[in-house]
Amino acid sequence: MERINHTLKRLAASGSFQERYDAMRKEILANPDVKDFVRKEDVPADVIDANLMKLYEYISQSKECSGCPSLAECKNMMEGYEPHLVVRGRVIDIEYHRCPRKVVHDERTSSQRLIKSLYVPKDILHASFTDLEPDSKGRVEAIRQAMAFVRDYEEGKKMKGLYFYGKFGVGKSYLLGAIANELAEKKISSMIVYVPEFFREIKQSLGDHTTNEKLDAVKTAPILMLDDIGAETMSSWGRDEILGTILQYRMLENLPTFFTSNFNHSELTHHLTYSQRGEEEKLKAARIMERIKYLAAPVLIDGRNRRE
Repeated sequence: MERINHTLKRLAASGSFQERYDAMRKEILANPDVKDFVRKEDVPADVIDANLMKLYEYISQSKECSGCPSLAECKNMMEGYEPHLVVRGRVIDIEYHRCPRKVVHDERTSSQRLIKSLYVPKDILHASFTDLEPDSKGRVEAIRQAMAFVRDYEEGKKMKGLYFYGKFGVGKSYLLGAIANELAEKKISSMIVYVPEFFREIKQSLGDHTTNEKLDAVKTAPILMLDDIGAETMSSWGRDEILGTILQYRMLENLPTFFTSNFNHSELTHHLTYSQRGEEEKLKAARIMERIKYLAAPVLIDGRNRRE
């Protein structure tokens, strides 16, 4: 079979093809990434000409997700993978590496396989700031602070999360979803955990010895969102060994942490004070609250019940 580059040269005798070939070559060599690659690797001109089609394959695809609206609409030859040029002797080839959106997707998928409580309602998964209704003073302030966090967040930067509290149905969980989705657009991974389900699952995992693995996945998440804290049935073990361990680690590592709750700080303190057996443990509850206050600033969300 005749090689593609030999075919191109043979067909170049045609005037119209020669024009198209020259235009394509000019486009390839004008590409900033190709120019940088050729300069760094000191690629000879004859090697470039022999590998024009591979270079054209490269420039026709998106890099760093710049040309793709979403992972599902990826235009590259391999969905979720971006091309990287390599030279091997006189051959220019392409290696495919996971793109930033694919990395975030895989991290989320891996976590979801490990912790079932990460599965949240579809409306939360598709939440967006554009759908939030700023119809009360509290909601306006909550949205403002949420957007400010997304705007200012940088990996390794010390930042407080937010503690959203308010009545049932005012949109606390939806706001968490909007933050998570906006962060994902910036290729930043986050984890939403529905606290009551997580506590039930952790208790069940004692039987298959996966407790530490699941606990580590949550406590080390780059950005953690604990949804509906205070709705769980609290035991001394769950409060101190699970919640306390997660919050202590995140406080020491300065990892941003968000919360939603129907309780304000005072009400959550009361909830944490009394165990299932009715034991009053004020000091231990105070330790948990100290960590929550360190990690997140309280924000009241008011307004109508959107579930009615």
